[in-house]
Amino acid sequence: MAFLGSNIPSEVGLRLLLCPLGSNIVIRTACCSVGVVFPVYSTFKAIEKKDQNEQQRWLLYWAVYGSFSLAEVFSDKILSWFPMYYHMKFAFLVWLQLPSAGGAKQMYTNHLRPFLLRHQARLDQIMGFTYCEMVKFIRAHQSEFQFARAVIVKLLASANQVLRAIVHPINPGGRKAIEGSTSQMEGSDSDLDD
Repeated sequence: MAFLGSNIPSEVGLRLLLCPLGSNIVIRTACCSVGVVFPVYSTFKAIEKKDQNEQQRWLLYWAVYGSFSLAEVFSDKILSWFPMYYHMKFAFLVWLQLPSAGGAKQMYTNHLRPFLLRHQARLDQIMGFTYCEMVKFIRAHQSEFQFARAVIVKLLASANQVLRAIVHPINPGGRKAIEGSTSQMEGSDSDLDD
């Protein structure tokens, strides 16, 4: 019975996570969980506690993570072919979050902040132009957005009704699926007597 101890599931999970020859699905899921799920919840807790230090820590993390994700959009197709890429990404994401390592703060202070300060004027122009173009686009296509919204609301309402019918089926008129209702059977007997 000692063989079936509580260490077996953790060993299996660790082997799946660290096995370089196995599927990347497990490590990619771990990267998503560590990179997004845990930080979202930790950010929520920092906001609710009104802890300024934790809020700043997670704000730095999101700035670095967003920059990393943006760079990864362009490089992921190439880098994913390198052995152990997702394992290194996983380790990087853990390093960014560890309070003892201060990875996000180091990345922000040493790399992201200097880059943004150096290119701030040009980035402000790009952001201003992009914002203006988005506003123009939304105003020009307001009726299409309203139509799409109405369609989506109707689809969601229909899907909700279908799901409710599946989850809570209603037998109309109290009929049983095979037998039918008893009042109908009694009525049919009286018709035969006449």
